[in-house]
Amino acid sequence: MARYKPEQGRMARLAVFWSLAVLIFYGCYSLRAELAGTWAALRAPIGDIVIPVLGIELSPAFLIATAIFGTGLFLLYRWLEKPKNADLLIDTEGELKKVTWPTGPEVVNSSMIVIVSVLIIMGFLALADFVIGRIAGRLLGLS
Repeated sequence: MARYKPEQGRMARLAVFWSLAVLIFYGCYSLRAELAGTWAALRAPIGDIVIPVLGIELSPAFLIATAIFGTGLFLLYRWLEKPKNADLLIDTEGELKKVTWPTGPEVVNSSMIVIVSVLIIMGFLALADFVIGRIAGRLLGLS
């Protein structure tokens, strides 16, 4: 399997691959639990083998989930190597290199402005809610 433009868009491809790989792992881990909980035959351990890192007994449910996980990773890799998808990720990484990222002090100043603005708007809305509530209560004869 030859890779499509292997030296271009490396970081974007890695980010997409591992993000989706984590989702596939979570889905397969949940599938294993569901299979083991639903069918007793798939729950029965095969020997006394325990998977060291996960602490899971080797069972048919685990083997099924592992096979689906491996297949999912293979298909994900193949999907990312399609020219259309690879070109999109290469272009995305190229555009991200053009972005001017803010410095630390700029981030702090911008965050402070946002926090102060939110507090001012929150105070205004709370006051408006209180005043309108009092007026509505008097008009409806509730207070």
